[in-house]
Amino acid sequence: MRGAGVQPGGVPDMQQILQQAQQMQEQLMAAQEELANAETTGTAGGGLVTAVVSGSGELKSLTIDPKAVDPEDTETLADLVVAAVRDASSSAQKLAADRMGGLTGGLGGLGLPGM
Repeated sequence: MRGAGVQPGGVPDMQQILQQAQQMQEQLMAAQEELANAETTGTAGGGLVTAVVSGSGELKSLTIDPKAVDPEDTETLADLVVAAVRDASSSAQKLAADRMGGLTGGLGGLGLPGM
């Protein structure tokens, strides 16, 4: 009887390693799909500009309150847009790290040397 995926002599059981890798790949694909469907929101200027970014980092929408639009000061509007997108992107990166961290951290569980 083999224990913990190791054959006699300390050789890893390749069938078990392949099964674990397949399971991890399926979990990774499911997490990626979930991230693509998730959305995070970022704001700037007290809500004058709102950006929505997918969990995979794609800008989905941008809303600009008319109060933020000053033809004489487009630089401030541009700064607000950048800040809102960064806020939403930062939230998306945190979401991705939370979802993917558990999966990618499990690579050491395959019993491969050096992992």
